[in-house]
Amino acid sequence: MTAPTTVAALRAHLDGALTGAARAWLDQALAEAAAHTGPRNEKAPPTWELRFAEAGRRTGQDHADAARVLLLHAARADLATLTRVYAQGTAAERRAVLTALPHLVPGPEGLPLVEDALRTNDTRLVTAAVGPYAAEHLPAHDWRHAVLKCLFTGVPVEAVADLPGRAAADTELARMLDDFAQERTAAGRPVPEDLHRVLSLTAGAKKES
Repeated sequence: MTAPTTVAALRAHLDGALTGAARAWLDQALAEAAAHTGPRNEKAPPTWELRFAEAGRRTGQDHADAARVLLLHAARADLATLTRVYAQGTAAERRAVLTALPHLVPGPEGLPLVEDALRTNDTRLVTAAVGPYAAEHLPAHDWRHAVLKCLFTGVPVEAVADLPGRAAADTELARMLDDFAQERTAAGRPVPEDLHRVLSLTAGAKKES
């Protein structure tokens, strides 16, 4: 099943998936996030941030990412807020921030968060980092290394948003993949099947924008 990608689709998905109590909690949490205004009090974080942290317990881990993305959107979280929540958050909370970037940051200013996630070996963070935001904003050099990171850590390349479009006619990516395959073979290690798939995509013609 394809994951919902728009805020409206996320809400519709949760409305159908959550129990009555969890749905009521989400309604209240989103209302609190939407009503939040003014600067943050360091001694008393806004209520919506507490709800953000407890989303897994309230909605279940399977739905926590979507609930957290909705909370960030309802709170109109700016880049400073996203950066702070990411820095202070658990891996699951960081994953939600990465997923929310396309909804909240129109430009490339959120790339430091993507780059931080790609430096980890947490496959869940890497998966979130190579989503639509990276597809739109990550520079070619860094994007190629993100693809290699997926191959190295075992993240399925299906997670890489717009992979066919960005890989098409990318001769440098083809060279890097070939080098990676040779290194694996020389070390007596198997070459990931996904590598051959990505390599085949590099032979395609670049789409006209």
